[in-house]
This record gives sequence, C-alpha cells and structure tokens, in this order.
Amino acid sequence: MGFGSCFGAFDSCKETSKSHWPQEINTAGNVRLFSYNSLRSATGHFHQSNRIGGGGFGVVYRGVLRDGTRVAIKRLSAESKQGTNEFLTEINVISHIKHPNLVQLLGCCVEGSHRILVYEFMENNSLASSLRGSKGKMLDLDWRTRASICMGTASGLAFLHEEVHPRIVHRDIKASNVLLDENLNPKIGDFGLAKLFPDNVTHISTRVAGTVGYLAPEYALLGQLTKKADVYSFGVLVLEIVSGKSSSKAAFGDDLLVLVEWTWKLRDEGRLLEIVDPEMGEYPIDEVTRFIKVALFCTQEAAHQRPGMKEVVKMLSEDVNLNEKLLTAPGIYRPRNMCRRSSEDTLQITSTKAFNKGGRLSTIPFDDSQNMSQLQPR
Repeated sequence: MGFGSCFGAFDSCKETSKSHWPQEINTAGNVRLFSYNSLRSATGHFHQSNRIGGGGFGVVYRGVLRDGTRVAIKRLSAESKQGTNEFLTEINVISHIKHPNLVQLLGCCVEGSHRILVYEFMENNSLASSLRGSKGKMLDLDWRTRASICMGTASGLAFLHEEVHPRIVHRDIKASNVLLDENLNPKIGDFGLAKLFPDNVTHISTRVAGTVGYLAPEYALLGQLTKKADVYSFGVLVLEIVSGKSSSKAAFGDDLLVLVEWTWKLRDEGRLLEIVDPEMGEYPIDEVTRFIKVALFCTQEAAHQRPGMKEVVKMLSEDVNLNEKLLTAPGIYRPRNMCRRSSEDTLQITSTKAFNKGGRLSTIPFDDSQNMSQLQPR
C-alpha cells in the first residue's frame, strides 16, 4: 500500500507494512512529510542528550532542521499497535486546527516502520517540569504567570470544545501535556487520545484512557466520555498550578488525601489558602481564592454540574461572584488497593468518592507500564 493513497497531499511516501497503516489519514496537505534520515540527522541520531521528554507511546527529542528551524520530534514506539492508533489520531486531529494555545504540528515521518511527529519547539518544555522538575528545570513562576497559564489553557480547551467542528475532547489534560514557549505562554499538546464529537452527540462510551489523578469519576468507572471529562481534568490542573503539587503523586494529611480531596477539606475548614505554593511569592488573595473555587466547580462529582469551558474562561477572567451555594463535593477516582495481575491482565482497584464511607470494588484492566494509564470500563 503506497502512502499517496492515505495521505492526501503526500505523493512520494514509501511502501510499508499493511498491518501498520490503515487508510485513515487525511491531512488536506497541512502537514509536511519528513524523511527518516533528515530527522535522525536533526537529533544527532536520536542522541540521549537531545531527549527532552517521554512517556505514553514515545520519546520526544529536540532537533534542528537543515534550514535552522528548532523542532520537537516525537518518535513513537514501532512495536505498539496503540502507538499507531495514537499517531493516526494525532495527525488527523491537529493537522486541521490552529490556535495560539495549541501546539502546532509541523510534519511527520511514515517511512518503513518509523512513526515520527514533528512539532514546533517549546523553549520551556512542559508545565510539569517547570513546576516540579529538577532544580535546573524549574522556573520561578509568580502568580501573574500562573494565572496566565490557567487562562491560556482554558482558552485552548474552550476552542476545542466549542469552536472546532466536529468538537474535540482531549482526554489527557495534565501538566506534562501543557507546554510553555519562550514567553511562558501555554500550549496544549499530545492529541493522541483525543476524540471527535459530532454536534448531535452528547456523550460516547469508549475505552477509558488518560492519567490517574486527572480522570473524571464517571469516565474512569463507566467509560462515559463527555466534554466535562476535560473540564474535570482542567480543574485538577488549576489546583496543581496554584499548589505546585502533583495530583497523582502527592498525598495530604493523615488520611493521605489526593489534591482535590485535600482542597475540599481545607475549604470546609476555612483554610483554603493553605494549598498555595509557598514558592509563588506575593499574590492577590481574592483572585487566587477565586481560581481555587473555580477549580472546585470544575471537579464536582456530577458532570452536569460542572461548567463548560467557555464559562470557565469567563469565571477566571472576570471578578465575578461565584454562587458557592451551588458548589457540591468533588468526585474522586483513585486506585487505592492493587493486587497482582491475573491471567486476564487486570487489577483490583478500589474506587472512592470524596468523603464517602467505604468504597466500591471494580475489576478493570490497568496498564501501569505506560505513563498514560489505559483503563477498560466495566
């Protein structure tokens, strides 16, 4: 199968394995095709010193093209079938859209078994490394910068949810998928798990994919995906930006609560500002408090009670009075007790809701070998 047939404008692609490449790509000529040799040369033969990120289904390298353009080059695993699907999805989704807060896809390589994506280079790497990386990578993020990152990310998501046709649900909003340019402007990246929503569709049932710590409970447990799953993840992200803590790695208090639970507990006790990152320096109390409360509105247990992203943008950008009487407790999905793998490659995972007594035991496949945890709904 030649790739001229599946890549609209790509007329000179080489032959490759039929099992690897379904005819699902239609970029309308928006994406440049690179040769494998040119990308290998751009990265110093994919030298370890040029590695700037990894996880999920691939490794990301910095590179310099022959014309001097600096790029980020994501090399997907050649063995992973899911990597192939991610590659196809990512090209299809972001080759057609542009927004100041979305990472731009410049091109790809489909030579032989190689699957490589080429993006614009983001000088300050990911928000995760800026907030919680090694001392050499962490940035001094004051409140103005953090607020701007929250706003930019919200704007990018609102664009995906409301202005693109068909609508797009990202499914993996997290700090490592928000990248920062030289001016610390945020751009959402990694669209490999994204889903398209036709205008007449309110939700879809799908295999659960995403990262533990950011998963909306109704999606993690039932596989019911709506735009509100991204809203939930964004709420968690805002709390991470304010606190400087990881929602999936840090635990708080004697009960080892996750970040959303801890924030809710502090709210109930009138100590909400205790989650603020002490490294942030001075900040406007009222504005920071509002951002935290908006995050809590985004993480409410019932999906229909969460605001849409356009409303979130307004809540963040304007000094509005939030009606806290309408605010309800967050929903929490958290793998608490894990047993050894069974012959069906499943793990027992106890799921809990915020401050509910007891828990419910569900059996769902959980791939903890990947950064992006793949979960199968019951």
